[in-house]
Amino acid sequence: MEAELAPNRSLPNPAFTALMIAIAIISFSAGMLFITIGAWPVTPFFGLDAFLVWLAFRISYRDGRAREWVTVNARDIEVVRQHPTGHRRRYRLPTAWVQLRLIDPGEHHAQLALSAHGRALVLGSFLSPPERGEFAEALGAAIDTARRSLNPAREASQDTPKDRAQEPGGAVPSGG
Repeated sequence: MEAELAPNRSLPNPAFTALMIAIAIISFSAGMLFITIGAWPVTPFFGLDAFLVWLAFRISYRDGRAREWVTVNARDIEVVRQHPTGHRRRYRLPTAWVQLRLIDPGEHHAQLALSAHGRALVLGSFLSPPERGEFAEALGAAIDTARRSLNPAREASQDTPKDRAQEPGGAVPSGG
C-alpha cells in the first residue's frame, strides 16, 4: 500500500485572489467614507484588517504544503513526513510488531497512531475525523495483508482438523 496524505484546502488560489480584491475594495470604500465624515483616525484599521486576513490565509496555504507518505510492505511501514518548510523526516516501523490504534474514534480530536517498541507515531493529524477513520481501516487492511504475505503458512496452520474433510473413521485424507 502506498498513500499520500495532504491537508484539505477549501479555498483555491483564484478564489483567494478574488476574496482579497473584494476585501480591499470594501476596506478602501469604508476608509474613504470615514475620511469624508472626519473620522480619519479609523482609516488605518481598515488596512490592518485586510492585512490580517491576507496573513491568515498565507499561513493556512503554507501549512497546506505539509504531506505524509505511508508505504506498507511485508518487512516494514515507512512514513515520510514533509513539513510546510520542505524539511522531510523518515520513520520506519516493523510491520510484524506495529499496532494500529484509532484513539477516540468519531471525535474531532481523534488520533490515528502506529506504535511499536513503546513509541508511537501519530498519522494524518490534519485529516478530518471521518477521513482518519477511513484511512485507519485502509491502513489496517494493508498491514494485515502485509503480515499474511510475510508468513503464508500461518493461514494454513490456523485450519483445525475439524475444518478439513475427513474420511469415514476419522482419518484425514492425504494430499495426493
